Amino acid sequence: MERQQNWWKDSVVYQIYPRSFCDSNGDGIGDINGIRSKLWYLKELGIDVLWISPMYPSPNADNGYDISDYYGVSPDFGTMEDLQALISKCQDCDIRIVFDLVVNHTSDEHPWFLEAKKSRENPYRDYYIWRDGEGDGPPNDLQSNFGGSAWEYSEETGQYYLHFYGKKQPDLNWENEALRKEIYKMMNYWIGLGIGGFRMDVIDMIGKDPDRKIKENGPKLHAYLQEMNRYTLRGKDLLTVGECWGADVKTGRMYSDPERHELSMIFQFEHSSLDKQPGGSRWDLRPLELTELKSVFSKWQTGLDGCGWNSLFWNNHDLPRIVSRWGDDGKYRIESAKMLATLLHGMKGTPYIYQGEEIGMTNVPFCRIEDFPDIETQGHYHALKAEGRSDDEILCSFRAKARDNARTPMQWDNGRNAGFTDGTPWYPVNPNYTEINVRQSLEDPNSIFFYYQALIRLRKEHPALVHGTYQLLYPEDRNVYAYTRTLGDSQLLVVCNFYREPAGFLWHGKGEVILSNYPQDRIRDLECVKLRPYEAVIYRTQIEGGNAQ
Repeated sequence: MERQQNWWKDSVVYQIYPRSFCDSNGDGIGDINGIRSKLWYLKELGIDVLWISPMYPSPNADNGYDISDYYGVSPDFGTMEDLQALISKCQDCDIRIVFDLVVNHTSDEHPWFLEAKKSRENPYRDYYIWRDGEGDGPPNDLQSNFGGSAWEYSEETGQYYLHFYGKKQPDLNWENEALRKEIYKMMNYWIGLGIGGFRMDVIDMIGKDPDRKIKENGPKLHAYLQEMNRYTLRGKDLLTVGECWGADVKTGRMYSDPERHELSMIFQFEHSSLDKQPGGSRWDLRPLELTELKSVFSKWQTGLDGCGWNSLFWNNHDLPRIVSRWGDDGKYRIESAKMLATLLHGMKGTPYIYQGEEIGMTNVPFCRIEDFPDIETQGHYHALKAEGRSDDEILCSFRAKARDNARTPMQWDNGRNAGFTDGTPWYPVNPNYTEINVRQSLEDPNSIFFYYQALIRLRKEHPALVHGTYQLLYPEDRNVYAYTRTLGDSQLLVVCNFYREPAGFLWHGKGEVILSNYPQDRIRDLECVKLRPYEAVIYRTQIEGGNAQ
């Protein structure tokens, strides 16, 4: 495979949640050979990179994000030979593989932790974070992201260990140099097997300082990332993307500025918090204000321009389905899914597609708390009940925002279990699979799938979509999101009606339609354009001004 400098800027990434993608052996769990059997489909879509969520051995307290062996493959997913065959087949298809790197914490069944909890003098003790309690309670009031205290008492040694996630996910102590060297050794092992980079799970938390109650963006964080780069990444031009829930534009530049030698880009989540009540939790819902979304996206587009790089995403394994969240998963599912894709893929950065997004998969109409088994969802259920919330209120929030929505099996066809497995699926299939599936999408030339394919192709054909300057038009318009991408004398105009009500847009001149989710004349006078529900258009235009109304 030909290597080009910063190839990830021209790439589109597809995320696979392996447990839910494709089951090859009938045990109800997606696996490595299932992924390999669908590479033809991913090649047809046109993606360049696969980010695959963890496939390491794990007790699965948090569906693989609690790792018990950094060097192995979970039997649920296959063997090391299966994984090497997948890497090789991806190389043949010119598709790079990005692995999840989960090094903020391990499983409590990892050999390091099994040793660490034996005694205070154990050589592995300092690989984790231990503290004496205060009186009859934990060391302080730090809270887990999954609910409850971030400290768990260990009977063996009479101390508490830190876990910012589940109690079976003890946090690693990055201040320990021996621990850091073990992690770099492991990273180099996987790089040596031919992977194309890492998605780094909650990487902004490795610099934590629990005594000062600092979870994210700790004082040593960037020094650790620069050391990691020096020992593992330098000179290899890999894709590295850090999950950074606490990032702002200033720290985003620090992470992704190539002169600092840290990461290629980060996932920042400022936009994903816009539909919660100010000061509330993610479960306190409110409608999205389009002007706020414009402000956040534009801040990051301009803030990283020339000194960093953006990741572009609507969905992942931790977020609900975007067509249900901010589109219309009923009457206008197809139109709104295409509009949301247009808005995102037209921006500057590397786009990420989460499995099923390209066929418009939706949230699931679960009706019982038991239908939401994810560790985070269950943890917050108990916390919300303690606040006096009713089950109906909690269920409404979970149906809208719970991670469980993203984890139902991939919908391949309208047959048994949506073609995901011949056995009993580990998680229920969304009942709308008979209408929403890959087979149906591939048979319909106007499907969401082929629209995503066209968007990916446009990024290859129009350098302005990759490297052009972003300019927001009319930030106060409450219905239309419009912006230009300009590179030299080439300009593209992206216009999206974000809602089901018709809207208007005004531009001084004509535009050549290069992609739209509704039938269009190829050349269009833009003096007064009436936009249909969720209509999205990309035009090639002259470098002039515009207006939305």
